[in-house]
Amino acid sequence: MPETTSVDLNALKINRSGVVASRFSRKKVIIGSVILLVLIAIIAMMSSGGFPVEVQVASVTTMSPAQANTVLTANGYVVAQRKAAVSSKVTGRLVELNVVEGDRVRAGQIIGRIESADVVALVEQLKAALALSQADVVNVEADVAEAELDFKRKTQLKQERAISQVEYDVSLTKFNKAKALLNARKSAVAMAQANLRNAEVQLENTIIRAPFDGTVLTKNANVGEVITALGASAGSRGAVVTLADMASLQVEADVSESKIQRITPNQPCEIVVDAYPDKRYKAMVGKIIPTADRGKATVQTKIQFAERDERVLPEMSAKVVFLKATIDPNAPVRLIVPASAIVQRDGKQVVFRVKGEIVEMLPIVAGDVVDSFLEIKEGLAQGDQVVVKPDEKLQAGAKVKVK
Repeated sequence: MPETTSVDLNALKINRSGVVASRFSRKKVIIGSVILLVLIAIIAMMSSGGFPVEVQVASVTTMSPAQANTVLTANGYVVAQRKAAVSSKVTGRLVELNVVEGDRVRAGQIIGRIESADVVALVEQLKAALALSQADVVNVEADVAEAELDFKRKTQLKQERAISQVEYDVSLTKFNKAKALLNARKSAVAMAQANLRNAEVQLENTIIRAPFDGTVLTKNANVGEVITALGASAGSRGAVVTLADMASLQVEADVSESKIQRITPNQPCEIVVDAYPDKRYKAMVGKIIPTADRGKATVQTKIQFAERDERVLPEMSAKVVFLKATIDPNAPVRLIVPASAIVQRDGKQVVFRVKGEIVEMLPIVAGDVVDSFLEIKEGLAQGDQVVVKPDEKLQAGAKVKVK
């Protein structure tokens, strides 16, 4: 038998040290690459002006003389002082409607009609009755004239003793009866006229007219619907249309009880309607309602427009700026910025203006302080964006990011 060589099985094992070393080397290469990329990004960022600084900006705006003389502001709504829900005086079916929303109407203009065939027939009947009564008056007037003539003749004959007392008395009685009958016929004519007027009023009540010059805000009924004079009920309508007099538009604004002493009648104001924020309407305090709202602790004021703008509509929200009693109308418009945007650099007043992603440091010439704003006389233009509360480390040319 051949000799069997003894083998040490413990010596049979995999050498893993080379694999571990290889993996460790790859990790170092990856980490080093990441660090290198970060350094490259930082260098690129530094070369392009650094990391953006987050800043808050404000716009350079103008302030009118009125704004500079503001006493207080209040919010309110545009309300028409003349407004009516127009309906019929009688109940009936609507057979004609001549307006739609937005139409302008004049006082007395016919808006619609209620079914009126029965009232028209009644009017014609009463006109015939009046004509009959008037004809009776004509006949009786002829009888009165005849009786009067006979009475005068009998009176003359009585004085000449040509007729007896009985004949004279009969003539007098006939004349008096004719006059009494004429008065009765005239009363019948007056009654017929009154009945006719009553029927004509009923006919007029079937016509719906505009009570004043105004604009149709809403159309509440349609032809064919039943209109009731006492308001809407089951199966019927109340108001046909809602009208408003646009010339009577005012702003009703609530002022706090603690500040109402600053408001006086005829005090100048400015109205800014939220729908048109760039337009400021001249106005004045029309009325201060002499009662307070217990729940809101406010007093209502009514502000009258000094100028009419057809774009202003009822129920629009508005802001009222109450002004001082005396305002110089020739005072110039001021250019203002928040006072916190102005800082000192090298003994000069400067601001940081944002241009794209870069800030510029500009010297300015400041004027008066107006509340929390400062007037700018030189250095900026309306619409410029400036940094508010700039950091002490902020420098010209720095990249910024607007909050």
